[in-house]
Amino acid sequence: MTLEILPVSREQVEELQKISQETFFDTFEKYNDAANLLSYMEQNYCLEKLIHELDNKESFFSFVYDDNQLVAYMKLNIDSAQSEELGTDSLEIERIYVRKKFKRLGIGKRLLEYALECAQQKNKTFIWLGVWEHNLDALNFYEKMGFACFSEHTFKVGQEKQRDLLMKKVLL
Repeated sequence: MTLEILPVSREQVEELQKISQETFFDTFEKYNDAANLLSYMEQNYCLEKLIHELDNKESFFSFVYDDNQLVAYMKLNIDSAQSEELGTDSLEIERIYVRKKFKRLGIGKRLLEYALECAQQKNKTFIWLGVWEHNLDALNFYEKMGFACFSEHTFKVGQEKQRDLLMKKVLL
C-alpha cells in the first residue's frame, strides 16, 4: 500500500461531501437513529458549510489516496478554528475517517503521524481530538497511539446529545 496525502481544494468539495457523508454514516449508523444521522449530515456536510470550512485559513483538509483511489480524509484545525478554545499551542484533529473496506490497514496510524508532523511544523505543544464515548475501537486506538483523556464535551447528532471524550497527546 502506497499512501499519498494531499490537500483538498475547493474544486473537490463535492468529493469531500461524498466521503464525509459515507464515512460518518458507516461509522455511526448502527448506533444512532436514522433521522438524527440524516439531520446531522444535512447540517454539517452540506456544500455551503464545507466550502466555508475549506476557505478557513486555520482549517486543513487532506485526502488520502492509495493507488489513485480515495480511501480516507482528515480535517485539522488550529487557533480559532478549533471546536474548543484550547489556545494557540494546540492542533485539533476534528475529523479522521477511513472508508470501511480500508480500515485496519494502517491508514489511521499514518494520518495520526501526518497530523503530528503538521503540529510540529506549526510549533504546537499538543494535539487533541474528541471521540464518542461508545466508539471503543477509536478510543483504544488513540490510547495505543499515546493519547490520554483530559476532558469531555457534548456532541449533537440531530436531536440527540452525546458525550465525546477529549484526548490529547503532548508533543516533545
